[in-house]
Amino acid sequence: MSEEQFWPENQTTRFLDYADTHRALIERCKQGDRRAQQELYGHYARAMYNVCLRMLRNSHDAEDLLQQSFMDAFAKLESFRYESSFGAWLKRIVVNNCINFLKRKKLQLTLMDEAAESRLSDTPDEDDDERLQLDVQRIHDAMMQLPDGYRLVFSLYLLEGYDHREIAQILGISEATSKSQYHRARKKVKELLRASQGVA
Repeated sequence: MSEEQFWPENQTTRFLDYADTHRALIERCKQGDRRAQQELYGHYARAMYNVCLRMLRNSHDAEDLLQQSFMDAFAKLESFRYESSFGAWLKRIVVNNCINFLKRKKLQLTLMDEAAESRLSDTPDEDDDERLQLDVQRIHDAMMQLPDGYRLVFSLYLLEGYDHREIAQILGISEATSKSQYHRARKKVKELLRASQGVA
């Protein structure tokens, strides 16, 4: 089946028009067009604010980091080469800024002993499909009660879509440590969810 057959003509046109418009908007931003920057900000601000809030657990800090991240993104926009989506590129800037902020506040990841890390690093996430069945808001509420280290890894893995190799690179830790943080965070979230439902 050809691409033309798969996509009805009007749908194909709309898809290409959207892609071209978005690219054109980014190119205008590269030229310093303030109106284009405001429009691009409007497309992504809410989603990126939610990333900041999940990672920082403080609305004021989240707002500050959101503004800083967009300033950084516009300053670095010439380096964006369309090798990924703009949203993914922007989110990496947001995540890095949040992590640097937490490090400045002396964030300490709660580490497990090496033996426990080794055991968990080889343990498959047998119930990861549960994340598709749990209510997102309830997970978010429980996650906000986690210690910073747990919350950071849990958010990056479950909600932001990074794998443990990427998380390890971002945080400067081992994959085993990332997995151990996630396993402990997941266990704690389950306990909090059961408690919220009155289940012993």
